Formats: sequence, C-alpha cells, structure tokens
Amino acid sequence: MPDRGIASVLISEQEIRTLVKNLGLEITRHYRQTGGDLLVVGLLKGSFIFMADLIRNIEYPLTVDFLAVSSYCDSTISSGEVKMRMDLQTPLQGRHVLVVEDIVDTGQTFQKVIGLLKSRNPVSVKTCTLLSKPSRREVAVAIDFCGREIPDEFVCGYGLDYAEKFRNLPYVGVLEASST
Repeated sequence: MPDRGIASVLISEQEIRTLVKNLGLEITRHYRQTGGDLLVVGLLKGSFIFMADLIRNIEYPLTVDFLAVSSYCDSTISSGEVKMRMDLQTPLQGRHVLVVEDIVDTGQTFQKVIGLLKSRNPVSVKTCTLLSKPSRREVAVAIDFCGREIPDEFVCGYGLDYAEKFRNLPYVGVLEASST
C-alpha cells in the first residue's frame, strides 16, 4: 500500500536493491578495465540515497564529492534554469569522474553539469542515473549506466522529492495528481 500522496508504487524496495547491485557490478567492471583514480560526484539533493547505496556496491577504490544544482524548485516541471548551489571541493584534473544522478528528465541540468565538469579537465566523465525519462528529453545526453527507464510520470521516494517531501520513502512511487 503506497503512502499518502503517492498514487502507486512504480519500483519496489526490492527492485531498487537489485537495480543498484547490478549498476555497482557494471561500474566495477568498467573501472577495473579502465584503471585510474575514480571520483564519484553526486548531484544533490536527489542522488544522496541512491549514491550511498551505489558506492557500497562498487568494488573499486573511489572518493566522493557533491555538487548541488537545482532546476525544479517546488514544481513538478523543470524551470530550465540551472542554479549552482554548492560546488565541488575536489579538483578533477587527472581523475575519472562518475556523475551520479537520481533521474534524468529533460536532460537540461545533466547536460550543463557534464559540460561544467568536462571543462575542469578530468581524464573522463561517465554518467550514472537510477531513472531516465527518455520521452521527456529535450537535449541529447549520454547515460553510461542507467538503472531503469520510466514513463512520463512525476515520481518520488528513494531520494526523489516533491517540494522536499517523500525523499525518505524506501520505494519509487508515482505522485498523486492532487498532491501537486
């Protein structure tokens, strides 16, 4: 039974564990072949739960840092304007960078973040997202590691929010239309 404000469960807690474990294995294989210094960059706030679980499933030496950007505010629709709220503390030069996002929707935010990170001269930039909405894509963005594609519905839980609510749900649910 979904929580109040959630119409239905889209991805169960068990399904999330399986997705994250599989992504961790895939990322581990990639960086074992590539070698080098790995920095995992989480995009706050939405990615923090996913990223915490993900790095525990990556069996490769890594460090972490966070970047806070926003384009939604308290809406279910991206404003298209990306605001930098917190920058990285770690230099990127000479490192492989894995950008971790909770969901890629229009691609606008992701594209701007990737461009910013590439301008700082890392060895490589790869991307990982738990969820992707290809039907909403406005710009082409490469997603190297994707947990699951989902339909065009507003989702919450497992770090994803609506107006800062629902992040603590252990599953990904579809927001009730009356909640927006």
